[in-house]
Amino acid sequence: MKRLLLALGLLLPTGAHAEDSLLTGTLKTILDRGTIQIGVRDRSVPFSYLNRAKQPIGFSVDICHGIATDVAAALHRDLIEPDAPAWQKGVRIVYVPVAPDERLAKVVSGAIDLECGTTTASDERAKTVAFSPIFFLAGTKLMVPVVSGIGSYRDLAGKTVAVSAGTTNSEALKRLAARVTPPPRVQETPDLAAAYALLASGKAAAFASDDVLLAGQIATQPEGKRFHIVGDYLSYEPYGIMLRRDDPEFSALIRHSFERMAAEGTLHALYNRWLTRRLPDGEALNLPLSPHLQEMYRALGEPD
Repeated sequence: MKRLLLALGLLLPTGAHAEDSLLTGTLKTILDRGTIQIGVRDRSVPFSYLNRAKQPIGFSVDICHGIATDVAAALHRDLIEPDAPAWQKGVRIVYVPVAPDERLAKVVSGAIDLECGTTTASDERAKTVAFSPIFFLAGTKLMVPVVSGIGSYRDLAGKTVAVSAGTTNSEALKRLAARVTPPPRVQETPDLAAAYALLASGKAAAFASDDVLLAGQIATQPEGKRFHIVGDYLSYEPYGIMLRRDDPEFSALIRHSFERMAAEGTLHALYNRWLTRRLPDGEALNLPLSPHLQEMYRALGEPD
């Protein structure tokens, strides 16, 4: 931790709040507010979703908890869990629910400091927000009924495809629709749950999303085994933690936090916990770490 603080220039004298006048941007906001606001999703299994006790859990949530630990240390404060007694002082984690179509706006406005879900680090979004290092690689695919006979987007001419609004999946489907005659009808929904409901009710012929999120739906939904994932990748989706732009101090801290978690083996361990082993409710996705992602973790400092 001392190396991390030195690298950030944040190993400052204590007493008289000497660090207050030296901090800027998000770190100063967190210090002044006494909370770190973490945006979470409710159904993005296994990255950011609610357990039976309605508490946020998942791969992305655990990564953000690791970042929050380093933020609190850099501010010389204790990290306080959301359910800790009100009298405990430090940097308290506050989980803020976000929907796909409002996540960028909440980061930009300051409503959340970190967005911890399944957000693709795209060039277009980078015009508005910034991203952490990549921690997962996904891609848009289709989930369809096993008995449907649909094998790719080419079989969707004239049919309805459900997709979450405000996602890169939606953008990919709209591009494809322009190449098919007659085109599929792209029906945008507020979230993954609504898209799945359209498919399960027969009101949509397919549900388009990141392949890992579709696998999560199949594993956790009561009727999930009625469906399977088909077709080629329609887009590639590198996931990053989203934060505000033009905040080099906070961005550097997050970069060093990822490097710490990689060097300690934490990133790999968290991947295995959420992607290869059984989830808290007993489901398992069984998705081994890909060679490409393994190289990305090594580039961050994971030992060979």
